[in-house]
Amino acid sequence: MLTIILVLIVTLVTIGSQLILKRGIGGVVGVLHADGPIAFVWAAATSPIVITALALQGIGYVVWWFVISQEKLTVAFAISGSFFYLVMAAASWYFYQERPNLQQWIGLFLITIGVLLVNLYKDA
Repeated sequence: MLTIILVLIVTLVTIGSQLILKRGIGGVVGVLHADGPIAFVWAAATSPIVITALALQGIGYVVWWFVISQEKLTVAFAISGSFFYLVMAAASWYFYQERPNLQQWIGLFLITIGVLLVNLYKDA
């Protein structure tokens, strides 16, 4: 159960960092069009919002160490992936009005079924 909680923490931190990153990159994308890719990378790398997103990602990475020290990588990654896809779809819908279509929801459902199968037979 602890592994599931840690995976959920990693997932939420990763999703939070991606949502923040999208906002931060959106704030400097004009630099890409006006000044080119090098100036864009510099603007992104020095953006406080992007730096915050990267810091969150680093926290998630450290928590991930604890996850993979306690669980098979295949199982841990499957759980994380399933959580990530489902929660990211919902968060993108809520924060950015990016609505998944029916086929995408079916795909997310199938991923979740696969994760359940991986977890049911993880000791086999």
